[in-house]
Amino acid sequence: MDPPAIEAVRWLLEASLGEDVGEGDVTSAALVPADASARGAYVAKAPLVLAGIAVARELARLHDPRLEFRASAADGDRVRAGAVLARIEGNARAILAVERTSLNFLQRLSGIATLTGRFVEAVEGTGAVIVDTRKTIPGHRVLDKYAVVCGGGRNHRMGLFDAVLIKNSHLAFQGAPGRAVDRARRHSPALPLEVEVRDMAELESALGAGADVVMLDNFTPEAAAEAVRRSGGRAVLESSGGITIDNVRAYAEAGVDRIAVGGLTHSAPASDIHLQVFPA
Repeated sequence: MDPPAIEAVRWLLEASLGEDVGEGDVTSAALVPADASARGAYVAKAPLVLAGIAVARELARLHDPRLEFRASAADGDRVRAGAVLARIEGNARAILAVERTSLNFLQRLSGIATLTGRFVEAVEGTGAVIVDTRKTIPGHRVLDKYAVVCGGGRNHRMGLFDAVLIKNSHLAFQGAPGRAVDRARRHSPALPLEVEVRDMAELESALGAGADVVMLDNFTPEAAAEAVRRSGGRAVLESSGGITIDNVRAYAEAGVDRIAVGGLTHSAPASDIHLQVFPA
């Protein structure tokens, strides 16, 4: 992550450290001499796509600026089991205090990047791109979406403010997608506009109104292929709903431009990463 992105989540890192350390690590205070030094290595225990190494470095700096953190791999790298991701040296109590919080971030973000990488590989050669959704942990959106990019995916809108996305709940107030597209376009003419459709009739309505992107909600791969044929390139088509690692290739081969996968951020298993700590 670049410095501006780290700055945007510093509050979260500080809160996370405070949540864990509280008034102090009572176990280390009892068992580890205050002036003891240690060294540690963050090790991947399974193959993964790395994400969050800059976050781990910043956590170490926030807790104790004297800690020395040296990355051995970069975010976005695909690493093997047993690979050393980073090394940390300094005060033993400080390393032990930051251990769990840094691992929590590294494991979650690398898990998202690794799962994203699996989906990206599954559609390789089709022209379809994998995009995320807003199904992120509250407060973690910047980091979750960063991890998707590390895995080779792309970001959908960041929030409710940077793109228009007309969903079924909005259509309940407007009726046909075409009418909703017209009104939304007048309200926010500078923003990209996407509309969710459930059948071919709604697809034609959205296309006729000039939507930039049409989301095919829970279409089968066969129906998505028909939508691609009917669209004829008039809009970007995005498949969403019920997408899994087992069927994502079928949607990509149907010819859609984008495939939205909420599971990238709401259901990614944490990567297996360990911090080995030794007295220096």
